[in-house]
Amino acid sequence: MSRSRLFSRPGASLTTSAFYILLSLSLQDRHGYDILKDVTLSSAGRVKVGPGTLYTTLKRLLDVGLIIEVEGRVDSERDDSRRRYYRLTGQGRAELAAELERMEHALKLARTRRARPAQ
Repeated sequence: MSRSRLFSRPGASLTTSAFYILLSLSLQDRHGYDILKDVTLSSAGRVKVGPGTLYTTLKRLLDVGLIIEVEGRVDSERDDSRRRYYRLTGQGRAELAAELERMEHALKLARTRRARPAQ
């Protein structure tokens, strides 16, 4: 599976859905529906990932090694046995950190340019 489908263009930033999914998994292992809820909550409703996008993106993240599927359930008494849980890998953490650096750089640049007086 090509990494390019996770990125807006090769060598560039992650797609919005891939970024928020990795961010969601940075705190704990989660199943699909929990990821959907967390993405909506953490983005203050600005990003809504539908089930089709979620599971397509999860498959791509799995294929390139940014996440893994984990065995077992977090809470076996409450969880449905059909749920699949996902975990961020070391490579996934590194990619998320790189994305955050790109975002920080872009934000600093935008603030600098906005702070300049108009000519």
